[in-house]
Amino acid sequence: MSAKSVFLYDTTLRDGTQGEGFQLSGLDKLRIAERLDAFGVDYIEGGWPGSNPKDVEFFQEAKKLELKHAKLAAFGSTRRANTPVEEDPQVALLLAAETPVVTIFGKSWEMQVTEVLRTTVEENRAMIHDTVAYLVKHGREVVYDAEHFFDGYKDSPEHALAAIEAAAQGGASCLVLCDTNGGTLPSEVEEICAAVKARIPNTPFGIHTHNDCELAVANAVAAVKAGGTQVQGTINGYGERTGNCNLTSVIPILQLKMGIEVVPQLDKLQDLSYFVDDVSNNPHFARAPFVGRTAFAHKGGMHVNAVQKLARSYEHIVPESVGNARNILVSELSGQSNILLKAERLGIPLEKGSKEASAILKNVKELENEGYSFEAAGGSLEILIRRELGQYTKPFDLTEYHTSFRQYRDGHPPVCEATVKLAVNGTPELTVAEGHGVVNALDLALRKALLPFYPEIAEVSLVDYKVRILDGHDATAAKTRVLIVSTDGHRNWGTVGVSDNIIEASWLALVDGIDLFLQRRKAAN
Repeated sequence: MSAKSVFLYDTTLRDGTQGEGFQLSGLDKLRIAERLDAFGVDYIEGGWPGSNPKDVEFFQEAKKLELKHAKLAAFGSTRRANTPVEEDPQVALLLAAETPVVTIFGKSWEMQVTEVLRTTVEENRAMIHDTVAYLVKHGREVVYDAEHFFDGYKDSPEHALAAIEAAAQGGASCLVLCDTNGGTLPSEVEEICAAVKARIPNTPFGIHTHNDCELAVANAVAAVKAGGTQVQGTINGYGERTGNCNLTSVIPILQLKMGIEVVPQLDKLQDLSYFVDDVSNNPHFARAPFVGRTAFAHKGGMHVNAVQKLARSYEHIVPESVGNARNILVSELSGQSNILLKAERLGIPLEKGSKEASAILKNVKELENEGYSFEAAGGSLEILIRRELGQYTKPFDLTEYHTSFRQYRDGHPPVCEATVKLAVNGTPELTVAEGHGVVNALDLALRKALLPFYPEIAEVSLVDYKVRILDGHDATAAKTRVLIVSTDGHRNWGTVGVSDNIIEASWLALVDGIDLFLQRRKAAN
């Protein structure tokens, strides 16, 4: 018997996929299941075999998975009203999935029983008991999800308790109390969970919460405090409406704040979070607690100075404990500590109080006042620091560049063209390129001009391009900020350009991106 006191039940592959914009192929689900198992999740709910062909196929392929820790669960409902359990085709499909665990849901709210199922309270209890007992008889561990339990309890405590009591009598291994509508408060959860434990002391209970009031994690914690032994949720909180209990938040709370060990390698948490986002083709939520890019970001100069002296003065946990890292932002709010830490990470020695540090800080604040932002443009900041310290060699001299866009009336496709004229060590180069847009054409022309002198830039490509209009009240004359993210296949870096001309802003960001690559190559050699 495991010594764990709280077990993690992941329903990303089932409940998570009910969320808008979160879709997984059969292969995606298999990959995520393997990753969840490696992370140390105890139960993985794979889907509902009776609901769609994709889930039927998933369970066929899942039989080949060599899970080392997690138990795979098939999800379904109780038998239909007035139908013998052995004749219910949906129940048969649950057994056919051949998973060691089957999770079924049933009604706890009397209103749902009489108005939605259109059956009697007595028949509902029989449906719950019969289905659980039948699955247990066939060698399955049965988790019972009590749908709408908290709403049902608040309407009629006796009815809700009697419903889950039927599951316990049928042999369920865990009674999971569901806040299906997501409207229950933590104080209510703790009180109702205590009533469940008093009424049914010999069957463990768990919690399944939704985030409609931004309380899913808090409600899960409240249930554990009341004696709950299973927490259900999804990675990154994906799910129907506003989502489910976010496991990437509740896991570190349980382990770091409450001292309940639930996974062996908590420092893999951010990797898991990003993996699920990437596989589902969703952007990472930068402000996510624990795993977000800004979860341990410090911007104000006084804060950075304090963190540098004593990290816990502005950090509630060690960032590395969840696989994250401290991020020092540089902006108009910065002090010298921000600049010093950034320079240190770049391997550039810089002394506090030095004229170089003061000059860099002054330059940053002036540029921020013009509309620059270095928070996501560390590449441009690095160029700025290198220039101020005399560690910069200009790679080329620009003579001129020109862009054009021609629209034809005879059906000929539009043409975007850019011309770049520059010199490298006194040697002139003139190139012309066509692209899918003006900025793309400019990028191609610049690379074409530099390749004869710096063939290594063939390794560099653009992975993101963002435009933000500053001071929008100036309409089409407004200042524009362009952020470009470049990569060499191993490392990404952001660069920024600002101008009242979007092409000029793009050019500045493009040049910094290639410039930084060349500066780093030179420094490495």
